[in-house]
Amino acid sequence: MKIEAVEGWPKGRKHRCLMTETDASQVNAIRRAILADVPSLAVGFVDFTQGVNQDNQGEVVESVNALPDEVIAHRLAMVPIPTHPGEGIHFVDECPNCSTLVEEDRGCMQCQVLYSLNVRGPKSDDAEDYKTVYVGDMMTLSDPMFDIADEFARIPLTVLAKGQFLELYAFATYGRGRDHAKYAPAAAVTFVPHRHAVLADKKAAETLFALDLSTSDGRAINEKLFTKGRVEDADTVLELEKALHQVGPGTGRDVDFAEAIVFEQVPGAYVFSFEGTGSLTPENVLAEAMRELAERFTGIEADLVKALA
Repeated sequence: MKIEAVEGWPKGRKHRCLMTETDASQVNAIRRAILADVPSLAVGFVDFTQGVNQDNQGEVVESVNALPDEVIAHRLAMVPIPTHPGEGIHFVDECPNCSTLVEEDRGCMQCQVLYSLNVRGPKSDDAEDYKTVYVGDMMTLSDPMFDIADEFARIPLTVLAKGQFLELYAFATYGRGRDHAKYAPAAAVTFVPHRHAVLADKKAAETLFALDLSTSDGRAINEKLFTKGRVEDADTVLELEKALHQVGPGTGRDVDFAEAIVFEQVPGAYVFSFEGTGSLTPENVLAEAMRELAERFTGIEADLVKALA
């Protein structure tokens, strides 16, 4: 199998690559590995402060807010936690410090990332009545590399009124998508056979070209897209496939268009796409999926050798 990024990708958290010299079962194995096997960090435990406090000005605040603690914990669990493979964070049950301890005593700086949040609502003499608490209000008590990304900082957690406060500690640990969806590092993981577009009938193709459609990057969909009557670029082929919906059955243009543009499947080639959640970079998502598969097959080989010895 050969894997190469389609030109111009990744784009932000989205990635698209071309896999060749392979088959659908191998590509699907990568898809499943990304969804189920690639480890990433997510909040697994939240410790809330409960009760009534008094500030240094004598104002009393209580640990209540608009949402139950369980809902806030769920929201925290779905926040993408920056994950850096190879930085020394272990699975809790594999941690050199904690693996032999009972479950309630497990947890250290080598197997979890710690965040704190301490926010109070408006003071009694403030003009505003409510204060929104955001994910960006959390502080990392571990290494700064685990700070929540700016693009997720404005995710709201809850609303605090006057006389209310929210204080908690959130613990992020490693897990896999097969354990809980919050650990899945990507979504919309798909693949389609790679095809080439062939301009079979220039005159009939004008039915499509006359619609003045354009690709997502602003190129006009017309004869100029084709080089010697063909389009082989994966992105452009996908754009053409979408455009053909405008001349397909039910549009009233299908008779005139007929088979003006046809597609030829490239043997053993697939276009693979996914969007990362933000916990891992797109490159790391793919690399970790391949590593997980490699380790799995190495283990199977070792088991077979042992069984047949």
